[in-house]
Amino acid sequence: MATYNKRGYKPTKEKEGKEVTENINVLEKNSTTAGVFSTLDETASKTEDFVAKNQKIIIGFVAAVALVTIGYLAYEKFVAAPKQDEAANEMFVAQQNFQKATDGVASDSLYKLSLNGSEGKFGFIKIADEYSGTDAGNLANYYAGIAYLNTGKYTEAIDYLGKFKSEDVVLNALSKGAIGDAYSQNNQPKEALENYVKAAEANKNDFTTPRFLLKAGKMALLTGNKEDALKYFTDIKDNFENSPEAASVDVLIGLAQ
Repeated sequence: MATYNKRGYKPTKEKEGKEVTENINVLEKNSTTAGVFSTLDETASKTEDFVAKNQKIIIGFVAAVALVTIGYLAYEKFVAAPKQDEAANEMFVAQQNFQKATDGVASDSLYKLSLNGSEGKFGFIKIADEYSGTDAGNLANYYAGIAYLNTGKYTEAIDYLGKFKSEDVVLNALSKGAIGDAYSQNNQPKEALENYVKAAEANKNDFTTPRFLLKAGKMALLTGNKEDALKYFTDIKDNFENSPEAASVDVLIGLAQ
């Protein structure tokens, strides 16, 4: 049955209270919104004031960052790259002398030429010093170390090989192994063993790993450490059975037991 409001109908107190509450909520909401906008206006004003007052500092900071970035790119293009090319050009003759010495042609004299320079070109010593920081300068440290090792200058060999850094896994292992050889020749068996182990563990592969495990085992055996020697020899037998080093490892295992 439909209900109609009579003329002169007055809302109940409950309804009046509800309407008042709703009106208050609307007012509060409007007040809160106004407050937020007011706060934003104040913050924006403060930011503008800060930028205005510190404009020179901000511009200077941005300019400094830009200058560093541009300077780095310019250095790479106009200094580092040409220096790298120059170093590689200087090293060509030294590399030729080194290769001939490695092939056994007048080895000592050619190793010395590769170290000290010839034909108006720098040797590895000068290249490593003059072009430090370049790839060629870094590689010159390796060449110099090997040349010194082959001419009996073991302390110098250790020094230069220690400066050489490489991400090439084989060359990295070979350099550590060469340091071990230098220590061995210099009658420093403990240091030799440490570097042979580093060389063996630098990267697991069929070329360098069994080679330096064998050297580590022999050095451990020489110093009376049969337990470690047996471990290195057994590693060769179990994991590198097709390597040249495995051919004589059974005899060495017998000596270590």
